[in-house]
Amino acid sequence: MSDLTYGLFVRGQYHAGDDMRKRFEEVKAQVRLADQLGFSDLLTGMHYAAAPLQQYQLIPLLARLLAETERMRIITGIILLSLHKPLDIAEQLATLDVMSGGRLVFGAGLGYRDVEFRAFGTTAQERVQRLEENLEAIKRLWTENDVSIKGSHFELDRATVSLKPLQKPHPPIWLGANADVAVRRAARLADTWFINPHQRMDTIERQLSIYTKALDELGRPMPDELPLMREIFVARTRAEAIRLARPYLEEKYKVYQQWGQQKAMPKGDDDLSLAFDELTRDRFLLGSPDEVAEQIVGYNRRLGVNRMILSVHWVGMPHSQVVDTMSLFAAEVMPKVAQAL
Repeated sequence: MSDLTYGLFVRGQYHAGDDMRKRFEEVKAQVRLADQLGFSDLLTGMHYAAAPLQQYQLIPLLARLLAETERMRIITGIILLSLHKPLDIAEQLATLDVMSGGRLVFGAGLGYRDVEFRAFGTTAQERVQRLEENLEAIKRLWTENDVSIKGSHFELDRATVSLKPLQKPHPPIWLGANADVAVRRAARLADTWFINPHQRMDTIERQLSIYTKALDELGRPMPDELPLMREIFVARTRAEAIRLARPYLEEKYKVYQQWGQQKAMPKGDDDLSLAFDELTRDRFLLGSPDEVAEQIVGYNRRLGVNRMILSVHWVGMPHSQVVDTMSLFAAEVMPKVAQAL
């Protein structure tokens, strides 16, 4: 596998009533800083009806943030593909790929919130079929002309996209997966499994064996890229990291609990209402530079993970803390990890 790289995940979620224009200036500054510090990838996520939070929408946000970096890859992390029509997503993402000079990665997943399914005229029961149909159609639209395919919720009749992606045959596809069956689906349908931020190390290890077995059965090689997303906060000591990050992380995971995120997680590792110390154990990167470097090296050695996608900002956290933790991470954690590997 290729060398370890780091991605900045811009969560883009804020309290109701917050000044989103001001917050956007901070988001742009964070992206410029990540570019200067040597981060390789830029990601943001997708949710609709995000109450009790405010949130920027993924495609326009990434399109604007392209202007802040000419080097970092732009990753949709993740598009809730079962909500959408394939021709729309194929054309929107091809446009992003061309605008970025061929730096797009297509990250996709199912989604889990009923408010979103109902708003888009679908259900949780239909989501797997719709994701698989959409993914097949998007791949064909990106690589063929005059595509004809009838799905459960669309029909393409000799359709050709207005713009093909720059990357050939198409941008890399990362498929997010929580449940065991979804991990097998990622092996079958995508270029790699995008490992989520919520599971403990032991759960990921168990699911990685499911993933590699599925690849073997399909006759597919282990991918060059194996991305893992983690919440991260680095400070001079672990106690300081917990003191600074805890109020914001706790609030974020209470919202996940309200949204029903735990319903998408595998049995035995599906409780996000745990006490903070237990929630963070083997799940988040929190601590001093030495401790966080050791955790990242552990993920690389135990799992073969070589793309660390890092979320450094949670609802309510001041911009100055984000800048501090990113700067400390780049100055002290990155070199320690490089030295250890």
